[in-house]
Amino acid sequence: MKIAIMGAMLEEVEPFLELSEHEPLLKYFKKYNDIEYGGNTYHEAKYKDHEIILGYSKIGKVNSTLTAATMIEKFGAEILLFTGVAGGVNPKLKIGDLIAATQLCQHDLDITAFGHPHGYVPEGAVYVKPSANLLHIAKEVADEKNIDLIGGIIATGDQFVADESRKEWIKNTFDADAIEMEGAAVAVVCDAFDIPFFIMRSISDTADEGAVEDFDEFLKHSSQRSSSFVISMLDKIK
Repeated sequence: MKIAIMGAMLEEVEPFLELSEHEPLLKYFKKYNDIEYGGNTYHEAKYKDHEIILGYSKIGKVNSTLTAATMIEKFGAEILLFTGVAGGVNPKLKIGDLIAATQLCQHDLDITAFGHPHGYVPEGAVYVKPSANLLHIAKEVADEKNIDLIGGIIATGDQFVADESRKEWIKNTFDADAIEMEGAAVAVVCDAFDIPFFIMRSISDTADEGAVEDFDEFLKHSSQRSSSFVISMLDKIK
């Protein structure tokens, strides 16, 4: 099975890497190739019976769309796992919690002037759903690790939200539990190519006025927690 593992920032995939002075060495995987393509570096490697393609897109929906499509079309990924951090919108979510997307939407997509709901894409839908099988595997991992993995709606937009009123609008409009800047774009790509996908985020901030300070402080810890979870999922994917 060829599996893509993707994040938005270097910090989100760095837990998979051991950075040496000369080159990035893969921490969990046996690397056999690095490829520069479309302004990004992709690491090809092996993990047990799986072929792995690892990379990060850079921030935002356009970059994540490009990277996801590249992983599928150029590298032949059959499954895509996205790991990283998000801002918590649901008040039950605390910094460090893990959330697996059950649906994803684009909170900044607005053609309401034509009578459509926020987030609606013509010939598409407001929400995109990930693979039920991968969600089931994630639940098994969470149970084994005694981790409270929360399922919920993740809203994506090209905005780092650090404003209480915007946060509340997104929460109320989309029934969102968390917000970030890439997930729904990756979901649209995978859905279009019929590629099973799973998107998990570790909460790094609560998308309010203190979001910038919280994000910087908890980014590394949150990324390590979510990447460890992804490795455990690989052991269960047949």
